[in-house]
Amino acid sequence: MKAAVIAQPRSIEIVDAPAPKLGENEVLIEVEGCGVCASNIPRWEGKPWFTYPTTPGELGHEGVGRVVDVGTGVNGWRAGDRVSFFSNHAYAEYDKANANEVVRVPEQLADICIPGEPLACAWNVFARSGVRPTSNIAIVGGGFLACLLIQLALHRGARVIVVTRRPFWPSIHNALGEFESIASEDSATSVHRVEQLTGGNMCEVVIEATGKQAPLDLASRLTRTRGRLVIAGYHQDGPRQVDMQLWNWRGIDVINAHERDPAIYVEGMQRAYNATVEGALNPAPLLTHHLPLSQLGDALELTRLRPEGFMKAVVHP
Repeated sequence: MKAAVIAQPRSIEIVDAPAPKLGENEVLIEVEGCGVCASNIPRWEGKPWFTYPTTPGELGHEGVGRVVDVGTGVNGWRAGDRVSFFSNHAYAEYDKANANEVVRVPEQLADICIPGEPLACAWNVFARSGVRPTSNIAIVGGGFLACLLIQLALHRGARVIVVTRRPFWPSIHNALGEFESIASEDSATSVHRVEQLTGGNMCEVVIEATGKQAPLDLASRLTRTRGRLVIAGYHQDGPRQVDMQLWNWRGIDVINAHERDPAIYVEGMQRAYNATVEGALNPAPLLTHHLPLSQLGDALELTRLRPEGFMKAVVHP
């Protein structure tokens, strides 16, 4: 099979590799597409704690495809089933997954490749956020995850304030709904604007969705007394500092909304797909770039730079 390898920082090679060998409780999947996640960027950039080359297909964890074979202990899946799945080698023509970590893609979504894993991330974050219809909610960040959270919060009936250093261009803003958008280049100005919008009360729920220190600091300041600060950003580049005095004084509840239990991931993916069919989520307009697997390097650069018009890339073997 053809598979992508990061041979060295910012260098992709497409190699011939053996197809995965099935275990007893696994399914073999012909990959239709794989979303490109921002968590890949440090490996792509060449942070000093990584080694190279990657294994064939490695880092691809947002796969969609069709089952082509099943292990001897597998029931409930058969060749031809269209699925999303959890793995880490889906930048390839074929990948495998545990049969319990595969979710059927609804027939209503047959016309587009919508990876389920990032939808599950958003669903699980939102499920732990405690957003109510009467909530003032701030989302710090403007990427793919943040956009899904905007949709879910608006569908819940909350008032949504988004603080992002990149403005939303009209096509994306229109796909999300009605919300307040604040440029975050100056944190003091952002805090003042949220104070104005909330009558000085700040927000009951604040979701930090960037994985960076400065937005985490800002998110803390936007959280009201006895509010909830939800950490959704993927903080992977070293320790963080927090304003514990502020957290103590305001009595903030802090939720780390990352899940590691595969069963919760699977349930989140199923629920997120249901929400997409029902209209609470609309990820299709956010999948702005579809590229062949041979252009994975371009997709990673787009993800790193986020030029105007870009939100998320999917690569297709």
